Amino acid sequence: MTTDQETSMSVTETGATIWLTGLPSAGKTTIAYELAGRLRGEGHRVEVLDGDEIREFLSAGLGFSREDRHTNVQRIGFVAELLAANGVKVLVPVIAPYADSRDAVRKRHQAEGTAYLEVHVATPVEVCSVRDVKGLYAKQAAGEISGLTGVDDPYEAPESPDLRIESHRQTVQESAAELYALLSERGAA
Repeated sequence: MTTDQETSMSVTETGATIWLTGLPSAGKTTIAYELAGRLRGEGHRVEVLDGDEIREFLSAGLGFSREDRHTNVQRIGFVAELLAANGVKVLVPVIAPYADSRDAVRKRHQAEGTAYLEVHVATPVEVCSVRDVKGLYAKQAAGEISGLTGVDDPYEAPESPDLRIESHRQTVQESAAELYALLSERGAA
């Protein structure tokens, strides 16, 4: 092995899981992709584990019972920790409505010594229902679906997140910049 190969192999990037939790249509995914673009532009290895994509591919067959939601969050948490432990910045825009499920993911990261940040995208349900990106609030109001998080199914907001973003009070770019500042402060950007 040459010296150049040794040098390039010894350079490692610090990975981290950045978990964005909030109601449907809160802005989690939009903020995650905005931040991902900035981080990639700086040369970071970045993955976005979008909750909808995970449901389609990794958690297909799971429903929306409390148990199934917990299983979904644990699967995502496992993949996120694995990637983060290998130097990837992992942005996870997932509702994850239950505090105990999110706490289990945080504990897994802590046990493995992997950086984990919880970000609450704290957008009021009234704003989310107007945004209604996927039409879920309209379907729930029309009686076509039930179990909508934050409406007729619980959402347990984080009590002490690493960051709380009020996406309805600022632009996507400002929200992503606020999150980037936290990553920089914590040595993860």
